[in-house]
Amino acid sequence: MAKPLTYLMISFPLFLSLAIPSGAQGEIRGLKRQRRLHDVKLFVFGDSYADTGNCPKSSASAWKEPYGITFPGEPAGRFSNGRVLTDYIASFLGIPSPLPYQLRNFGKKSFALGMNFAYGGTGVLNTLVKEPNMTIQINLFQQQLEENVYTKQDLNSSIAVVSVGGNDYATYMATNGSLQGFKAFTESVINQLAMNIKRIHGLGVRKVAVTTMEPLGCLPAIAASTSYQNCSETENLITKFHNKMLLKTVRKVNKESGNAAFGIIDLHRAFLSALKIQGNHTGNSSKFEGHPLKPCCVGVEREYSCGSIDKMSGAKKYLVCEKPQQSFFWDMIHPSHQGWHAVYSALKPSLRHQLY
Repeated sequence: MAKPLTYLMISFPLFLSLAIPSGAQGEIRGLKRQRRLHDVKLFVFGDSYADTGNCPKSSASAWKEPYGITFPGEPAGRFSNGRVLTDYIASFLGIPSPLPYQLRNFGKKSFALGMNFAYGGTGVLNTLVKEPNMTIQINLFQQQLEENVYTKQDLNSSIAVVSVGGNDYATYMATNGSLQGFKAFTESVINQLAMNIKRIHGLGVRKVAVTTMEPLGCLPAIAASTSYQNCSETENLITKFHNKMLLKTVRKVNKESGNAAFGIIDLHRAFLSALKIQGNHTGNSSKFEGHPLKPCCVGVEREYSCGSIDKMSGAKKYLVCEKPQQSFFWDMIHPSHQGWHAVYSALKPSLRHQLY
């Protein structure tokens, strides 16, 4: 971690310019400029599909070039070349994307429309990263309430988005989880997730929308074994089982709450729609050229990844495709700016029902 800096006799505007990357500064200015279309607050929990700058600069690839080259023009903590799910949901709500929790010390006014607690690499349970899991993210949110950053009245118009990706399952497989134990593990993930979303609602958030899990077998990290030609049936079956249990659980908690407080953002269907997946094969009608499962940014060799540099020489150890706007995936896990836009386009018809 970087050592804290001591600022003596320094103006507040200059302090902001030193402490916040210019991409985030632009978002803060945007909060002041953009006219509020709805009196709504957005709170975000989850992983790298939703993180807009919480992960540490010292370890996260999202703070390295070439991440952020499309938006905001430089690395700003998003795991893409541009906008991610959070940004598009906020756009739908007519508000600027909520700033990350890590910037919370720069004034309440900057967080008037919500806060993003998501951290890349995290899950419902503990994963292979040290960043806070979803339970701890909710603890951070509760702390903001206890410190009166948000009032009960503020929460009357609030929405929470909970992004649940595959990090729990990646951790399970990486730690030698067995096929026999998979059903019980999925149940533990879903049970904890149910407690989490009920807790967010119990803290006063009016509506909580949770994502289904993207088709894991279609991620480039998995599809690479078929030269990005096909999705993996095995990993996609894992996804389908998780999502089936999730949908059943959300219906149950809605019945218990009696007021349809919980919604589903169907990322799984949106990914398949954007990629024109039929079975485990990509369709010819996909607008993404070539192999839509092939990422734009890759390491030059297996031991490298997007953003890698040689520690000795500083030479780039990654390649970026010529036309990022024609790639659905940015790196081996994450959609590109255009990929997320395609997902959002597929989600948009159902968002009003799920978020209001």
